[in-house]
Amino acid sequence: MIMIRKRNKPHFIVPNFGAPNRKRIKDRWRRQRGIDNKKRVKKKESGPTPSIGYKNGAEVRYHRPDGSTESLVHNEMELMTLIGMKNVSARLAHDISRRKRFALQKVADQHGIRIVNRVQI
Repeated sequence: MIMIRKRNKPHFIVPNFGAPNRKRIKDRWRRQRGIDNKKRVKKKESGPTPSIGYKNGAEVRYHRPDGSTESLVHNEMELMTLIGMKNVSARLAHDISRRKRFALQKVADQHGIRIVNRVQI
């Protein structure tokens, strides 16, 4: 198996995130648009800004660390399309019931399909 290692990228934070009156601001990224904003002007002390240069290579992008790609599965028919495909893992959709998950896991085990988000029985 090939182990994929993606390039590390910094944690992009909102300016003034640690200020006492900013506790309610969630840790997320939004493009800075203020006319005096130092992050928008890309001052060195204001930290990194997301850009195209942080993108991973095409051979690594959309791959899991074990080298396989993911396919989202909603039902048994979609799971059956993955039979015989190499380097493909299945991810069960979030809106599948517990009973259906167990049934899909049983089918996947019979056909040797790897499920990423398995439910413990």
